[in-house]
Amino acid sequence: QVRLVESGGGLVQAGGSLRLSCAASGSILSINVLGWYRQTPGNERELVATITGGGSPNYADSVKGRFTISRDNAQNRVYLQMDRLKPEDTAVYYCNAENLRTWSHRYLELWGQGTLVTVSS
Repeated sequence: QVRLVESGGGLVQAGGSLRLSCAASGSILSINVLGWYRQTPGNERELVATITGGGSPNYADSVKGRFTISRDNAQNRVYLQMDRLKPEDTAVYYCNAENLRTWSHRYLELWGQGTLVTVSS
């Protein structure tokens, strides 16, 4: 069974930093795109950042210059370094995998359970 498990959320003051991690477990052969999305109550889930297998990142305008996404293909992990956090960054952050292949299955999309990030002013 393939799962995405996030960790690293918590409470931080504005201007501070947090690092989120997401581990994909299972007999994984490859993952095309890994990414982070976030959601606040009453709003749709929105893109934060994605990164391809080759390491090309893509960021939402709201986090450019403050967040850095990276991945470890050997460990099937993706990270989100969040610096200069703002209260408006408060949300549940979800890990996402696109086009994940195992020996027996291809998953077009998988989501983690989410981790809460709270930024106090």
